[in-house]
Amino acid sequence: MTYYVSEAIVIRDLAETDAEIITREEIAQGWHQTIDKYLERLDHRNQGRCISLVAEYQGNVAGYINVYLTAAEGPFKNEGLPEIVDFGVLEKYRCRGIGTKLMDAAEKIAGEYADKVVLGVGLHAGYGRAQRMYVKRGYIPDGSGVWYANQPCEPYTDCANDDDLILYMSKVLR
Repeated sequence: MTYYVSEAIVIRDLAETDAEIITREEIAQGWHQTIDKYLERLDHRNQGRCISLVAEYQGNVAGYINVYLTAAEGPFKNEGLPEIVDFGVLEKYRCRGIGTKLMDAAEKIAGEYADKVVLGVGLHAGYGRAQRMYVKRGYIPDGSGVWYANQPCEPYTDCANDDDLILYMSKVLR
């Protein structure tokens, strides 16, 4: 299915061949990536748990995003709210509006299931662009503090500033 089309950008369902391209491109930009994450997203999509999208820019795979129909982790677990998970735009395609179009499509899909959408964002500098984008789009922290390894990080406890340190946020869609 296609969710958005313009002269330069197309947002459509993720295919297995896209997973191979994204993995290869993320490795080329220095990320420690395997195809397993993307194959898992495709499996979850086939189970009806999520909708996985890919963005093309001028015919090249450029980014991805997933909308899980119900948040499975964090403070919104079991609340029946859709969650945006694993959103990225390949570095060489950034600053072209691709991330905005992916988020627009994801929020539209989420709005078909609930009045609110949720997400978790990492806290180290590698997530800085995403953090700013989410705030500009109206996402606010949920108030549960930071989470580490899918558990609330209790005050004054040690945690690492790695990909498992998360701040959960939500946005009212309508």
